[in-house]
Amino acid sequence: MRAYQVVENGKPLEEKEIETPIPKGKEILLKTISCGVCHSDVHIHDGYFDLGADMKLPMPLAEPLTMGHEVFGEVVSIGDEVSSVNVGEKYVAYPWIGCGDCDLCNSDKTHYCLNNSNIGINVSGGYGDHVLVPSEKYLFDAGTTPASLAGSYACRGLTAFSALKKAAPFAKNSSLVIVSAGGLGLLALKIARAAYSINPIVIDIDDEKLKVAKDLGAAEIINSSNEGAAEKLMQVTDGGANAIVDFVGAETSVNLGYQSLAKGGTLVVVGLFGGQITIPLPLLTLTEKKILGSYVGSLSEMEELMKLVSSGKNEPVDVESRNVSEANRTLKEMKNGDLRGLVSLTHD
Repeated sequence: MRAYQVVENGKPLEEKEIETPIPKGKEILLKTISCGVCHSDVHIHDGYFDLGADMKLPMPLAEPLTMGHEVFGEVVSIGDEVSSVNVGEKYVAYPWIGCGDCDLCNSDKTHYCLNNSNIGINVSGGYGDHVLVPSEKYLFDAGTTPASLAGSYACRGLTAFSALKKAAPFAKNSSLVIVSAGGLGLLALKIARAAYSINPIVIDIDDEKLKVAKDLGAAEIINSSNEGAAEKLMQVTDGGANAIVDFVGAETSVNLGYQSLAKGGTLVVVGLFGGQITIPLPLLTLTEKKILGSYVGSLSEMEELMKLVSSGKNEPVDVESRNVSEANRTLKEMKNGDLRGLVSLTHD
């Protein structure tokens, strides 16, 4: 099989011919149809997360890695213990695979398991033309969702859905503010409309992206780099937001979000752009503001999301399809902030 691998952190991916896996037992082999390119891929490729103050959280590369954790593929082979999946069927693969035998895994938190085998992160993923999935329970029907978009629900869609659930309930449009009009923010906008029947406020620093968000149903759009942006946000939220979901996760965006919360409001930080914030502890108590982190989503949340997706209630967003040979260009453009929306890689 052909795969594009990280051989050295920060260096261009290399095209390799590697052995195609043979599924055994409960395993399923997918032929990759498309694989979404997630911003997490940038951090995995670089080999670190930015913690601010010149500090980094390293992600050392144990061996050449075939990235790609937003996989949509066709079943081409199954192990002898597989019963409900057939060759020729097409599925989205849930990539957050835990050990299956710890307290976290036994409480529907496999995505937090420390002894994990996450597809495209710890083991080979969708930048290769075949992907081995350890069990049929990790496969989900995407209904009539376009192939270029389907895999994105395994990470970005799931991440948005889980974060929105943490921030809910939403009584009206101004109850929710989404920070980012990029690919993940637009997915969250669509999911919020489908799951909660609201049109949230969207914040970004790019007017072109904000226009897309407005066209897709945002109740209000705000360019946070403009003078008076904080005042406008307080105005359109009637004195402070009840919930803000930040898909950027930068110092400036998180500080703006925390300051713009109403008393008792919730800020959910999803993005991994990096940096630090400082919060006066007495104000944390007096205002009862809540700040939560949100990392992807659980297997049960994936099941809930994919029922929504396969039912057709969640409107698709546009995705640019590129051949996997353009993976290096795509990563570079994502790193530089040049991508205007979702991109997926295909295997011809």
